[in-house]
Amino acid sequence: MAKKSVLGRGLGALIDDVEEVQANMAERDMSNEIDITKIEANPYQPRTKFDEAALNELAQSIKELGIVQPITVRKIHNNSYQLIAGERRFRAAKIAGLTKIPAYVRLAEDDKMLELALVENIQREDLDSIEVAISYQRLIDECKLTQESLSDRVGKKRSTISNYLRLLKLPAEIQKGIREKRVLMGHARALVNVDDPKSQLKIFELTVQNDYSVRKVEDLVRSINSKEEEETKVAPKTTLPKEYDSLKDHLSKHFDTKVDLKRTKNGKGKIIIPFKSDDDLERILAVMDQMNS
Repeated sequence: MAKKSVLGRGLGALIDDVEEVQANMAERDMSNEIDITKIEANPYQPRTKFDEAALNELAQSIKELGIVQPITVRKIHNNSYQLIAGERRFRAAKIAGLTKIPAYVRLAEDDKMLELALVENIQREDLDSIEVAISYQRLIDECKLTQESLSDRVGKKRSTISNYLRLLKLPAEIQKGIREKRVLMGHARALVNVDDPKSQLKIFELTVQNDYSVRKVEDLVRSINSKEEEETKVAPKTTLPKEYDSLKDHLSKHFDTKVDLKRTKNGKGKIIIPFKSDDDLERILAVMDQMNS
């Protein structure tokens, strides 16, 4: 009888013949440097418009730092590939003038093997937080899992998965800093609570320079957020446009809780979705998950 690995709810629950699949997957799902001219866009990509300014910013970041998250491609001929995930990175890499790009190469029929390999990979103790987050994101994007079903697969709380995924929204410099162990997961979790990327980078740089503790970074984040809240409070109250009121009502009904919108006279603001308990937060996150599926 094949030995089962102790991973969350057990690999055996995911797929049979674990050891054979692992061996096959090791050969099929490796990050490679691929000639960018041999990759074609996915014709089923639902997104057709990309912000040019944002692409140029990403291209500049790629020139300076490289690509933190490899794209995913499917091999379609001997020397050609089709994009599965990562079109923004793919387009920005071409703008940056890259001739090769790091990519996970997949076969069309290996969904179960990919899921198995990623789930097992997540359990490794030597992975950094960004590697874990990328694995979670790949399971969602490529294996068509929701965060709720992913939670079942890996035996982690839905909120834990969400916290990892939020790391991928941090600027590339910070993601790279996490991978190089210049900051800890605790620092990064505090930084994701800052809305402005420039403020995130400033705190990150100060943290690296001064070896700030996680508590110190949390204090800095609270200070920034308190200042923003104070600015919102003292700013002249503006009447929300009718569409904002309609949006607020719509969101309140959708999330089954009283959603509020805060907006300053210059148009800056935030959407506030309150929750009553951890279970209520899980419920709201599940609703968001359905919206993304």
